[in-house]
Amino acid sequence: MPAPEFLSGKEVRPTSHSPLRQFLVASQIAVSLVLLTGAGLLLRSFWNLQSVPIGIQAQDILTERISLGQSRYPNAPQQAEFFDHLQTRLRSLPGVTSVALSDSIPPSGAMHSTVYAGIEVAGRPRFAEGTGGMVAWRAITPGYFSTLGIPILRGRTFDEEDHVPGQNSIILSDFLARELFPNENPLGKPMRFGLTGPWRIVVGVAADVKNAGLDAQSDPEFYIQWKNEPAQYLGSAYLILRTPLNPQTVEKWMHSETASLDPTLPVKIETMSQRVWKLAARPRFNAVLLSIFATMGVLLAAIGIYGVVGFLVTRQTQEIGLRMALGATPGAILKMIMASVARWTLAGTLSGLLGSWFASQLLGSLLFQVPGRDPWSIGIAGLLVLVVAFLAAWIPARRVMRVDPIVALRYE
Repeated sequence: MPAPEFLSGKEVRPTSHSPLRQFLVASQIAVSLVLLTGAGLLLRSFWNLQSVPIGIQAQDILTERISLGQSRYPNAPQQAEFFDHLQTRLRSLPGVTSVALSDSIPPSGAMHSTVYAGIEVAGRPRFAEGTGGMVAWRAITPGYFSTLGIPILRGRTFDEEDHVPGQNSIILSDFLARELFPNENPLGKPMRFGLTGPWRIVVGVAADVKNAGLDAQSDPEFYIQWKNEPAQYLGSAYLILRTPLNPQTVEKWMHSETASLDPTLPVKIETMSQRVWKLAARPRFNAVLLSIFATMGVLLAAIGIYGVVGFLVTRQTQEIGLRMALGATPGAILKMIMASVARWTLAGTLSGLLGSWFASQLLGSLLFQVPGRDPWSIGIAGLLVLVVAFLAAWIPARRVMRVDPIVALRYE
């Protein structure tokens, strides 16, 4: 009489009564793996975005946007007087280390711009029409760079002498300085933007700042001195304040000081950290949304595996009891069931890996400093799905090790 298969060492495969269930669970595993890979890629991309330096020190900075009504402040001298008084009041607040004024602020703040071809450097022929793209610029007060923590790489920042009428200075971003003066020192060079603009002397080069978003390159940019000139006033400005104190407390003080000058003015106060946080809102939403779907997919796959294995164990209770009565150990029975589960689990995982390899390319436009077909992300996602799947199978299969053969033989 031949020995039973579990005694002869041959592989034992339980009869499958649910191929459709196994196929559905394998499909769930494949879809879950694709979602999990996508979520991993987006989370890595979001992490990279969060660590991107934007060129400013966002901590301990509050910004206040003020819009002046044309009816109450119809000309530049009235607007300048208001902002001068407000700056003086804000500087006197406890804990305030610096205050600056600008017509726009980074990041993603609307700002002036001019065409690159419209910039003229003294002693050089004008650029051909259509050369380059757009160049952004801001009007700022001398404390702008120190308040935002923007380093001056060469030369100096603006000072009170630059505020004198007729004294026209300009500070270039490092990007623009390298474009205009690739092989020479830009300091002291006369230049102007616009055919009728005044000639300005380059007095400094500032570090680049990201204005178009965390995943965009730094734009060419230059700065001019904020003066009491009508051309520089568009009815609104930003007060930039640096303080280590609690932002909520300082915000109340800023509202109070502004209202003491004009209680009818609409103001918007927020921290610079909040402005930077908004830049990552879309990638953060994409990563969180896909992570939720991936988590749900993995949970559904785990529940499906748990249910299928439980169903198989229940249908094969008599067969398992017979094998144990003939001498099969609980470990051998457990190994037999897990081997059967492994086949369709691995089939789903391999299908998911293949799907992830192609589907990840669709996320290429949403990723930042992460390759679409990243083997680490795909491999980690596959390993996580396998661990969850085998845990879900091991829990019901483990009950087989405690089955009483006599009870199992009587089971119907």
